[in-house]
Amino acid sequence: MNPTPFKKILIANRGEIALRIIRACRELGVKSVLVHSTADKDSLPARLADETVCIGSHLPKDSYLNQRAIVSAAELTGVDAIHPGYGFLSENADFAEFVSEQGFVFIGPTAQNIRMMGDKVAAKNTMIASGVPCVPGSDGALPDDDEQIIKIAQDVGLPVIIKAAGGGGGRGMRVVESMDELLSAVAMTKKEAMSAFGNPVVYMERYLKNPRHIEIQVILDTHGNAIYLGERDCSMQRRHQKVIEEAPAPFISDDKRAKIGQACVKACLDMGYRGVGTFEFLYENGEFFFIEMNTRIQVEHPVTELVTGVNLIAEQIRVAEGYPLQFTQGDIQLTGHAFECRINAEHPFTLMPSAGTVSYCHLPAGYGTRVDSHLYTGYKIPAYYDSLIGKLCIHAPTRELAIAKMKSALTELDIQGVQTNKALHQAMFDDDSFIKGGVSIHYLTHWLDNYQNNQPNHKN
Repeated sequence: MNPTPFKKILIANRGEIALRIIRACRELGVKSVLVHSTADKDSLPARLADETVCIGSHLPKDSYLNQRAIVSAAELTGVDAIHPGYGFLSENADFAEFVSEQGFVFIGPTAQNIRMMGDKVAAKNTMIASGVPCVPGSDGALPDDDEQIIKIAQDVGLPVIIKAAGGGGGRGMRVVESMDELLSAVAMTKKEAMSAFGNPVVYMERYLKNPRHIEIQVILDTHGNAIYLGERDCSMQRRHQKVIEEAPAPFISDDKRAKIGQACVKACLDMGYRGVGTFEFLYENGEFFFIEMNTRIQVEHPVTELVTGVNLIAEQIRVAEGYPLQFTQGDIQLTGHAFECRINAEHPFTLMPSAGTVSYCHLPAGYGTRVDSHLYTGYKIPAYYDSLIGKLCIHAPTRELAIAKMKSALTELDIQGVQTNKALHQAMFDDDSFIKGGVSIHYLTHWLDNYQNNQPNHKN
């Protein structure tokens, strides 16, 4: 099958990722069409796209989640392909299928791939079959028989975590510390799973107490070529949402990186995967345990781009056009160290969202500094979407220098008119444990709890 270059791509997203895709399109000589809600008519992506189509109100269900409106806009503007970005419809198998049925290319994996990885039980079974290490747990969905559930928990060993097969983003999971809590926890998680995801299936895994969150970036073309692009440490999280990411991960040896990367590539080849994807692992005591695969570009993809020199969005588009990858595994060398700070419009310590008008905006610049943001002075941040307003990224020859450069860049960052989490990032880059590296996924949550408890006006 010969490659078919795209002439025009529709971007079914908003904010910084929409702007990132517009820029990649320009680099490739491809026209961009942005669909947007009424709330985003004055956004920077809407100003910079070659064409725009308003597809609905500020409510996501009327715009960014409106599949028919998006495809109608694609038909109206005569695009070749649709890029979903991340969030919204990016991991919706029905949307991917609908896009293909209407004659457009979905810039992402197949609907079958998305469905398989979206079902956590099916995903885990697929990984086990391909030799990817998984957290010890139930062999698929938990049965309805109480005695069997108790037996599985005894075999796995407490504590365990009950997870919804259709869950994600920290939803649909419950930790069980004692056998007395087990059956009620399973029943409650099933009920929540049915309500939130329309799927009552749950499964059980051993609960790792102090793991790190390590993820492996992969990309595959339609010619049988597959590579991994190192790993990212995404352990700095609050409410299961990432705050700071870095690459490469501290204290991961080259041998361990190669072994887990090769396992991920094999799993992708086994399932006929295409495009970019990310394998997410819990890492504890030198062992990787698969938790899920994201079948889309990640928010934190810039840190991988900075240490590998690979333009992931451009490669994602080229793969969808049918071109082979421009590099082999041997070409991928990790150079230096990179950090990403997610800049959110929210109180830095209570995490309360802060919408409103940006009265002044100065973004850092300079050698080794990258800012992916749709922000500008006078921009009105809508209250209807995620609080992410930018990603401040640093690349330097060493982790120590990258930390110093990030501290300088955070000092330079100046956003007024709304609250941001800048102060939280500054606190972390002054924190001894974070500076040392290798903190667990619980570290930031505990840090924030201690901070709140030590405030003068804190009430027990």
